[in-house]
Amino acid sequence: MDQRSGKFIDFDFMKDSLDKALKVLKEGGIILYPTDTVWGIGCDATNPEAVKRIFTLKKRADAKAMLMLVGSEGQLQQYVKEIPDIAWELIDAAVNPITIIYDEPVNICSALMAEDGSAGFRITNEYFSKTLCQRLKHPLVSTSANISGKPAPTSFAEINKEIIDGVDYVVEIGRDRPAPHAPSNIIKISNDSVIKIIR
Repeated sequence: MDQRSGKFIDFDFMKDSLDKALKVLKEGGIILYPTDTVWGIGCDATNPEAVKRIFTLKKRADAKAMLMLVGSEGQLQQYVKEIPDIAWELIDAAVNPITIIYDEPVNICSALMAEDGSAGFRITNEYFSKTLCQRLKHPLVSTSANISGKPAPTSFAEINKEIIDGVDYVVEIGRDRPAPHAPSNIIKISNDSVIKIIR
């Protein structure tokens, strides 16, 4: 049963959606998909051309970094050179989704990094996005499904048609999922464990 909607999960339907999304991602495409917070636009975070397409679709300045999802602690460790102990403590203690910005990301598209070289990752516990990250074996870009400067949609029904038409695949599950109350918290943690609350 899906804890958020209270509905039973059709795993055959879920598998079909996962297979279609994975195929598009591996071919360098971009998708619109449900996450542990709001609906997101995503692509393989190691594919520069796919990342560039998302910036173009959102009309987003190249200087603005985008966050990424990973499916496990082990996957996070493959893409962050040093994870401070306090970061693990915050991840373990978090009740709501938490995105952490780290100083030294590795093996990702450089366009996803901020000007200071840092990048944000979140370990997702939502079934679809978690499974997709694990099967892709790379981080998944997760940026809100809106044109830059416009309000971020809180449900699938609020997503602009320009965004829907601009991606290669719109995931079919989760479209009737109730909107979460808020996007993830964002915290920046430097390698010397200095913490800065971003959101």
